[in-house]
Amino acid sequence: MAPTKVLTGARVVLPTGTVDGGSVTVEGTRIAATAPGPTTPAGTSDTVETVDLRGHWLVPGFVDLHNHGGGGASFAGGGAEDVLQGVRTHRLHGTTTLVASAVTGDLDFLARHAGMLAELAQQGDIAGIHFEGPFISPCRKGAHDESLLRDPDPAEVRKLIDAAHGHARMMTLATELPGGLDSVRLLVEHGVIAAVGHTDATYEQTLAAVDAGATVATHLFNAMPPLGHRAPGPITALLEDERVTVELINDGTHLHPAALQLAFHHAGRERVAFITDAMDAAGFGDGRYMLGPLEVEVADGVARLVEGNSIAGSTLTLDRAFKRAVTVDKLPVEDVVAAISANPARLLGLDDRIGSLEPGKDADLVVLDDAFDLVGVMRRGEWVVAPQLA
Repeated sequence: MAPTKVLTGARVVLPTGTVDGGSVTVEGTRIAATAPGPTTPAGTSDTVETVDLRGHWLVPGFVDLHNHGGGGASFAGGGAEDVLQGVRTHRLHGTTTLVASAVTGDLDFLARHAGMLAELAQQGDIAGIHFEGPFISPCRKGAHDESLLRDPDPAEVRKLIDAAHGHARMMTLATELPGGLDSVRLLVEHGVIAAVGHTDATYEQTLAAVDAGATVATHLFNAMPPLGHRAPGPITALLEDERVTVELINDGTHLHPAALQLAFHHAGRERVAFITDAMDAAGFGDGRYMLGPLEVEVADGVARLVEGNSIAGSTLTLDRAFKRAVTVDKLPVEDVVAAISANPARLLGLDDRIGSLEPGKDADLVVLDDAFDLVGVMRRGEWVVAPQLA
């Protein structure tokens, strides 16, 4: 039996707010208790391990809805070992739950690849599969191969759902295309999140997609028409509708800080989810990479297509997104925890197990120092990164 772990003295961010000098007790893989002050469980030094986290923050493990890879490895085209390498890289940066995102490709390839990813989801290595493409608009294709794009035929959407063997979590669609609304309804029927993204939709077309069941905006502001005062477009529709959660890539490249503040102001902290949209270079470094069939150049941490210069995902990790949100964007820590843990967990239907520090939930947590730099990561009761404390 692993010893009981008592993490004490930290600023603990609980669903009810932040507790100074609080404690979290971990038994096995689960959180056994939280308390507003020190806790002294029964036992000896052989059965109880106490970690003094005074001067640190203790927050839930991060949950990434939209991630294409990291550590030099791709979720979009790599094999099982590549996916596991990427997962390990993001865990080192606090992401204890991750959905693997595919990119546009040949439909048969995507179906085969989904089968492999489904096996990893069955093992608990990833939390499911996100299909970003091929059912997106050529007008807003971003870093997707235009020659492989197609209208969202419900029969083809069903093929990918079936290939994922119950592990399809989300699909991004340009819902204004022929078959788009029927495909949204099909996704909802099968318990898959329908996300509006890489879209050229009007305001009215976007509202129709939400009425059909779409509940997520894929990386809001990016790969969609800008907000206009005569043509408000999808951004306005997605921000104003309380049924929609908006993804934000908070890396300082994809969004101006004012755009992020606009999203938080209109959507509120309960409807924002921070994502990475990471590709292979996340946690790895500059250089040349492949994103699906397209070549990407990463320079100074910014990924762009070699041909066309479009932004091609990000090199972001969620610990950096957290720190930027607090130190640059000046968001309350509790709002950031909601966006980076609780809200994505709820979207995935996993909030009974993850997303907050509560008794009975998985012991997934992150330790941050007073500058909001990551110093510790625990996943299911085991240290991925053990805090080195003075």
